[in-house]
Amino acid sequence: MTSMIVVLPIVRLIQKLFDMKLLTITEIAAATGAEMIGSDSGKLVSAVNTDTRDQQAGSLFIALRGDNFDGHAFIDSAIINGAVCLMLDELPEGVDELAVPVLLVENTLYGLQRLALWYRTQLNITVVGITGSNGKTSTKDFAASVLSQHFKVNATKGNYNNHIGLPLSILSTDESDDVCVWEMGMNHAGEIAPLCEIAVPDIGIITNVGVAHIENLGTREGIAEEKGALARALPEQGMLILPASCDFAEYMIERTPAKFMVVGNGRGAVRAEELKMTADGSSFKLCIDGEEEIAAEIPVSGKHMVNNALLAAATAHVLGVPPTKIVAGLAATLLTSGRLRRYQSTGITVIDDTYNANPDSVAAAIETLADLETHNGSRKVVVLGMMAELGAQTDQAHIRVGEIAAERHLQVVSVGAVADKIYQGAVALDDTAKHFENANTAASWLRNHCRHGDLVLFKGSRMAGMENVMHTAFPED
Repeated sequence: MTSMIVVLPIVRLIQKLFDMKLLTITEIAAATGAEMIGSDSGKLVSAVNTDTRDQQAGSLFIALRGDNFDGHAFIDSAIINGAVCLMLDELPEGVDELAVPVLLVENTLYGLQRLALWYRTQLNITVVGITGSNGKTSTKDFAASVLSQHFKVNATKGNYNNHIGLPLSILSTDESDDVCVWEMGMNHAGEIAPLCEIAVPDIGIITNVGVAHIENLGTREGIAEEKGALARALPEQGMLILPASCDFAEYMIERTPAKFMVVGNGRGAVRAEELKMTADGSSFKLCIDGEEEIAAEIPVSGKHMVNNALLAAATAHVLGVPPTKIVAGLAATLLTSGRLRRYQSTGITVIDDTYNANPDSVAAAIETLADLETHNGSRKVVVLGMMAELGAQTDQAHIRVGEIAAERHLQVVSVGAVADKIYQGAVALDDTAKHFENANTAASWLRNHCRHGDLVLFKGSRMAGMENVMHTAFPED
């Protein structure tokens, strides 16, 4: 498998078509095909909100509906909090008395997406789309930091990466932004392609194909097909960036019209050589075909994190960022909370990887902890909660991560009923493994067992609430 490097130019307009702050209500109505109830007040829309708790003055409030909420119930709050226009799919009683105009659409979610699609067509930007079973957010963080050394960047905030979050990310783009780095998440088949239609990516990064969401997609091949929607959506002049370790790399390459680049630890057009884990993160030599190798470091440990950093470095190289700025951006990266962030608690090093979990990311976290150095007899403890959306593979997957942790000679602590299978996998190999049914008993044991110098890593799916165990056991100094 060979790879190709082509530097894609960033085209800057002297004057872009418009800034979000300059949108009129009439323009939004035309873009979305909405019926305007009332008349255009002449006020400009400066933001789009779907939650009155985050309402901004001068915003368009879009009343979305969900399983447990209906934005139409918060119309009055939206107006009080500064909305200058409402997008609704049902008119309330007394609509004639509303202080702001209403844009009536058939479906407010479709209205949001249609507005984002139209807004995207008005922007002269380069879009980097990121999907994958693991590492999307960390790769986004690295890419945003590196690209910000050279360009003005808009990047996904929080978990705004789905059918609602991505349109809101697009609509937050400023007229002066050069590059946008947007995550594309999914839970079911058929969700990535519509996101690509709205975002229109120029560069696609597929971090990996694991078993996250396999309950809904059935097989890894099904997951690859879904993630591959990003590869298929790229233009011929675009670029697909993949890790060399992905066993579906050829599958993706065969299905994209774009050029491609493969990166990795020790192999690929962009690669890490002489990788070392340090007390503060990871260091390596960044090697880019056609460039002088250069020393690099990232503020987090883990081979998988280095791989994410390389995907970001490759993206920056494709866009013409010099290697010196690439390594500066990697070193300056601030990772989103819950991604292998370290902190100290009474002499114990706590590693917070609680944001989410699946078998691949748990295995990577275990390997990261196992690779870290300890001194003076200090120990390594991994505290694991359940992994969600695994379907028929749930028991087997939990048992296996317990085995992996025990094989790497870690003290295994599992928390919660489903995580009992982790304990079963670990205790078969190491009788020191522990299991606790709730956060308080687990935290109490950890406080009494762990001592100065120990390394303790916490990980689990969101519903496992492992951050509660972590903060109860080890408050941050």
